[in-house]
Amino acid sequence: MDIVILYERFLASAGVQTDTRRISPGEMFFALKGPTFNGNRFAAEALKAGASWVVADEDTAFTDDRIIRVEDVLDTLQQLARHHRRQFQIPVLAITGSNGKTTTKELVHAVLSRKFKTHTTRGNLNNHIGIPLTLLAMPAETEMAVIEMGANHQKEIEGYCRYVEPEYGIITNCGKAHLEGFGGVEGVRKGKGELYDHIRAHDGTIFMMKDYDYLRQMSAGIKKIITYGTSDADITGTVTHGDPFLEVEWAGHGCLRTQLAGDYNLPNVLVALAVGVHFGVPEKEIIDAISTYAPSNSRSQWVEKGDNRIILDAYNANPTSMAAAIQNLMKQSYPRKCVMLGGMMELGADSIQEHTALVRLLQTHEWAEVCLVGGDFMNIDHPYRRFQDVHAAIAWYRSHPLRDALVLVKGSRSMRMELLTDVL
Repeated sequence: MDIVILYERFLASAGVQTDTRRISPGEMFFALKGPTFNGNRFAAEALKAGASWVVADEDTAFTDDRIIRVEDVLDTLQQLARHHRRQFQIPVLAITGSNGKTTTKELVHAVLSRKFKTHTTRGNLNNHIGIPLTLLAMPAETEMAVIEMGANHQKEIEGYCRYVEPEYGIITNCGKAHLEGFGGVEGVRKGKGELYDHIRAHDGTIFMMKDYDYLRQMSAGIKKIITYGTSDADITGTVTHGDPFLEVEWAGHGCLRTQLAGDYNLPNVLVALAVGVHFGVPEKEIIDAISTYAPSNSRSQWVEKGDNRIILDAYNANPTSMAAAIQNLMKQSYPRKCVMLGGMMELGADSIQEHTALVRLLQTHEWAEVCLVGGDFMNIDHPYRRFQDVHAAIAWYRSHPLRDALVLVKGSRSMRMELLTDVL
């Protein structure tokens, strides 16, 4: 079907849905399929639930005028998203990176929302399905868009850029994440650098952490660069305090207090400052937006449970973010400090080495308690308490509760380490 005709039907609908269990009357159902599911089989169910149209790429067992047959449902969804995005003559800013991209997205959105009607990625809808859905959810009154891009292999960011068409870009950093898919750290830089490639080819603008030599190298040939960092940058800031929350001295503007745990969040704060200044958000509004932002998504989140204090950073983990979180905990002045780490995924041949390196880092400090859960923590020698999975750890701590401790809880998403907060 011609994308213009499909777009007219989209505009007349109540939106897009890819899950028949969540359909609201009037929504268009896109019958996506994957290794373990096939939305084409639920076309009749979608129409019965109130879908206005079903977009399918397989013949169904019945006929209905409301079924739109296309060559590829996912490709059609992405084309429709690009067509919708092109109806907006607004700044679109894309964010990717190994660590900190969601926190950066939330801070940037908070700042820009003080001046503009800003649309951004909800939750973790940052992949080949979530990004098109994010674009298609942009209301007509949108004045700015902030789109998060996650990736675990090369050419993924390049593909996203084809339908997001960002004019502004941020790579937070390139760390040891998804090494198996990217093929090592150089592969990570090449994959994340696909955002810079798009910006370079379209004469766009990037916001760049000047402290990172590799980002400076990756940005070669980009004409419009706004820098942030700890010195000699367009926006300069340094950590003045980090126990328990990060405080930043914004050069020439005074101290900015945040509700973020960890001085590793400094670059995330600085880029939010840089974006706000560039787009003319009043200084008072920038500071207020950053200082009042409180994470609630298991990312650098401060949680109080009974007489324990928890740094809940359990949404995901890789060697770079794990080391940063451990080093931050080392700096805290709390008398009893505990570490609860879940295994790290998608590290391929480097997995044993990287888990071992974290154990060695832990051994440089005295802890009240260390608990290592699952993954390759089970396959290396270490002196700490170990559990096969988070449920085994929960059972132990129910009968051996921690008291009056500052606890770091972190691990890869599949480890579900956040469940431990119920027994802390």
